[in-house]
Amino acid sequence: MKLIENIPVWGEPVDMSAFSQIRNCARTADAVALMADHHKGYAVPIGGVLAYSDRISPSGVGFDIACGNKAVLLDVPASEIRANIRTIMDDIWNNLSFGLGLKNKQRVDHELFDDPAWSIKAIKGLKDKARAQLGTIGSGNHYVDLFEDEQGRAWVGVHFGSRGLGHKTATFFLNAGGAKDGMDVDPLVLSVRSNLGTDYLACMQLAGRYAYAGRDWVCSEVARMLGANILEEVHNHHNYAWRETHGGQELWVVRKGATPAFPGQRGFVGGSMGDISVILEGVESEEAKYSLYSTVHGAGRVMSRNAARGKINRRTGRVMSQGAVSREMMMEWIRRQGVELRGAGTDESPHCYKRLPEVLGFHSSTVRILHTLKPIGVAMAGENEFDPYKD
Repeated sequence: MKLIENIPVWGEPVDMSAFSQIRNCARTADAVALMADHHKGYAVPIGGVLAYSDRISPSGVGFDIACGNKAVLLDVPASEIRANIRTIMDDIWNNLSFGLGLKNKQRVDHELFDDPAWSIKAIKGLKDKARAQLGTIGSGNHYVDLFEDEQGRAWVGVHFGSRGLGHKTATFFLNAGGAKDGMDVDPLVLSVRSNLGTDYLACMQLAGRYAYAGRDWVCSEVARMLGANILEEVHNHHNYAWRETHGGQELWVVRKGATPAFPGQRGFVGGSMGDISVILEGVESEEAKYSLYSTVHGAGRVMSRNAARGKINRRTGRVMSQGAVSREMMMEWIRRQGVELRGAGTDESPHCYKRLPEVLGFHSSTVRILHTLKPIGVAMAGENEFDPYKD
């Protein structure tokens, strides 16, 4: 960790565009921090952590409210999955919903649809859409993965958030609060005592329940397909706000692409499709206090989507310019890693990301690695799908 203008920053090299954003956020926050997987976002950088005593930032939580990761340990050996990996990945691809704006192929009901928060103006008309999309994975960097750990055990890992519900909720409050559109703009900050702030918190928390329910369902469904039982689970948001105590002060801590990592708290952090993922836990240290007990949520991008895949006319589908990463390059990487891939565009190739072990190394005094997960199978939405719900 280094302090730059009194802001704690992890990672090298420092992305100065992301740092400029967190420096701007610090003008209205009680405390800020920037994780090692940081990169530029909308108003608030990905990997940014903001803390407020009595305010909340919809810009900090972002458009994909409650995007997060879940990993479950199964009672089948990874060798059994490897032996049948092609059939298993076909089943996952054909039975789950990957892509933009899709409805789940199965109707999934949940008690969260009885929550009184559905009467709030911002989300009043969204229940039917949310019910239809519950358990869909979306596109962008969202996935369903199968892993083998260092003991030869099998894990399922998923990454996605609150889908259209979260995106429309965020859009409503950003507009209602007068947020400016763009990357290098001031973040919207609301008083938690205002009507708009109170409504936002209620809607954010409902979107959090919704995202948890979706990830729970997908992990259970994959376990069912495999004829396996779930032995343990690790589940966490990384686009969310929590009421926490830091240094004796009650704060709203907003993490945008950052994972909570209090001492002993476990988290699942994913790498790219051709890299390891990890189960980790927070440890107590002085650096951990500076991070507001937070860590990375992934490896962090080093190449933009347009740079990787080239520019594409979304209306016509015509390639406007070639990207730096070809499908052949991507497939060669994952073949070397022994990964069975379904879907995925070149903008999600491992070439576009930092290596997760290196990123985690910058947080070595704040977290410890419990399990290292090597990907066996990866399923993501197909090429050239644009997903406004991604984080």
